[in-house]
Amino acid sequence: MPENLADWLTYLESLHPNTIALGLERVGEVRQRLQLAPDFPVIMVGGTNGKGSVCAMLESVLYAAGYQVGCYTSPHLMHYNERVRIGKHAASDDELCASFEKIEQVRGDIPLTYFEFGTLAAMQLFIDHKVEVAILEVGLGGRLDSVNVFDADCAIVTSVDIDHTDYLGETREAIAYEKAGIFRPDRVAIFADSELPRAIADHAEAIGAVLWCAGVDFGFKLHQGQWDYRSLTCARSALPHPALRGAFQLNNASAVLAALDALQDRLPVSMAAIRRGLTEVQLAGRFQFVPGKPQLILDVAHNPHAAHSLAHNLQSMPPCPHTYAVFGMLKDKDIAGVVAALKPCIDTWLVAGLAVPRGASSAILAQVLAEAGVTAEVLEFASIADALLHACNAAGENDRIAAFGSFYTVADAMAAKKLRVV
Repeated sequence: MPENLADWLTYLESLHPNTIALGLERVGEVRQRLQLAPDFPVIMVGGTNGKGSVCAMLESVLYAAGYQVGCYTSPHLMHYNERVRIGKHAASDDELCASFEKIEQVRGDIPLTYFEFGTLAAMQLFIDHKVEVAILEVGLGGRLDSVNVFDADCAIVTSVDIDHTDYLGETREAIAYEKAGIFRPDRVAIFADSELPRAIADHAEAIGAVLWCAGVDFGFKLHQGQWDYRSLTCARSALPHPALRGAFQLNNASAVLAALDALQDRLPVSMAAIRRGLTEVQLAGRFQFVPGKPQLILDVAHNPHAAHSLAHNLQSMPPCPHTYAVFGMLKDKDIAGVVAALKPCIDTWLVAGLAVPRGASSAILAQVLAEAGVTAEVLEFASIADALLHACNAAGENDRIAAFGSFYTVADAMAAKKLRVV
């Protein structure tokens, strides 16, 4: 058996020939062998973008309400432990290793992927710690994602857009069908996007899920610097803005309150807990401002939908003399779509390769920028750290730097600035 967490993670990467292998048969069989049967409510969160924000707000509000909360998210930025939190604290190396060992002892010759192993380990720890509610973030899609081996008492789909087309399909409707796979009969399914795909509505109706849609069954209105929320079951007024920055965070916060409405009989939450949870929520890498001058903004935006949100947020900020982009992406992502969304916002592009097998080289990024007709200055660097150092030296104190394009980009920028994930 591996002796420490680093060795375990290396071992897990070697177990399955594919990094991604969607399907529930393997993980379902091992789940049965482990007898993992949560007796607490499970909230499952899927969607193209916004999953992390919704999970963080749910965790923060439920924790403020006094519940022992388990939260499983992915990917991590700096340390694997970030993926599994209990009571807002990351699981320890020893806890994760012990859970991995339990899985290894029962899986036999079933080849689990890295993510499947992690999903089972997280649920094992939640059960061991007797959490009162678990929040599970879908890794990819929904219908065939390993978290879907568990039943959601409430399922949230935050948004649907084009991403992961090799696995989920090339149209919004095809992708929506995969994401709707986390819905369950007779349980509330929340759709938080403004444009409802037919596949979401059809699947909910076909299985008998209770579909709540943003703008119809729940929603929000801005009101004198605060916001009001209403749903089919209740109304909440004069709410504070979430501590997470960005124009779309009220959409996410509304979905969170809708989920709490759906589960209010099992998980009652006071207005005081909602206010405290929204104002105290933290999530690294989502339009995150790093204190100091020049202003540094970190954002994991890695597809066109997220890039448009980042562009909107940048354009909503007060004007500044010069905006530098520290830009790195994976080569299997829609690099051109991200560039098109952010092209109007950037004065200088500092492109760098990512030190992972899927990372696009600086040359590839520069070529995409040229093909997109970018006339701004483009400089190539060997690493995100080098690009960020150049930006910090070149920028004036009133300029800003946006580091974006991937979780790896943000992680490298955080490492270069010696930042920690809170």
